[in-house]
Amino acid sequence: MYLCNACGTQYPPSDAPPGACPICEDQRQYIPHDEGQQWIEWRTFLDAHKAEIRDDHGILGIGCEPAFAIGQRALLVKSTAGNVLWDCAPYLDGEVVERIGAEGGLAAIAISHPHYYSTMVEWANTFACPIYLHEAERKWVMRPDPAVRFWDGETNDLGGGLTLVRCGGHFEGGQVLHWAEQRALLSGDIVQVIPDRRYVSFMYSYPNLIPLPPSAVQRIAAALAPFAFDTIYGAWFDRVVERDGSAVVRRSADRYVRAVTEPGLPS
Repeated sequence: MYLCNACGTQYPPSDAPPGACPICEDQRQYIPHDEGQQWIEWRTFLDAHKAEIRDDHGILGIGCEPAFAIGQRALLVKSTAGNVLWDCAPYLDGEVVERIGAEGGLAAIAISHPHYYSTMVEWANTFACPIYLHEAERKWVMRPDPAVRFWDGETNDLGGGLTLVRCGGHFEGGQVLHWAEQRALLSGDIVQVIPDRRYVSFMYSYPNLIPLPPSAVQRIAAALAPFAFDTIYGAWFDRVVERDGSAVVRRSADRYVRAVTEPGLPS
């Protein structure tokens, strides 16, 4: 099996690499201009990396060293309804399996958007659990599998105080995970944690700097308005807003709309 070097997506078993990566050909991602489309075989990737497993502001984070592709980490969310892996990292080996097993295994996987699908089927088959994705992203699943379960609508209750919320924005079916027990929002790239932790931001394409229209940002804020949260966990280790998360989203959406609709610079 081959992984795309640029986004980390794993493709179905084959004797040769795929001809192209549709996820990277989309304008929200990119094919590196200096290397072109590059692939790495699954076992070669594993041999060249090792697990990075550590606490990330109260949640167990799972990634790899050295960083690969987009470099996101997955998060292990523990609830009374079972553990949920939020987002997905390409790396998976015996050390990761043993650690997650010691934490109680996985009841489900849920992923914010297609850039982080990576090796989700490998994870789901290893832990015998389903993957929950929004129906709007069906076309971006490059390795179809019975473990993938699509949901429709605006929210999906996973039990244990965990709710998937469709926000859209970066992707039509972009989803976040609200964790009521911990008053936390796990947002991936749908709500982007930025260096100034007083704010978050929103984009159609982050690497290519394509903004969202104001209506899309207002929709994200409206989708999250019914949910109370303090902490926001972004897509990478230590990308965390530690307090006032609901207020941070509201004022960030207001600032964004001002910046793209009013004369002058935002204040």
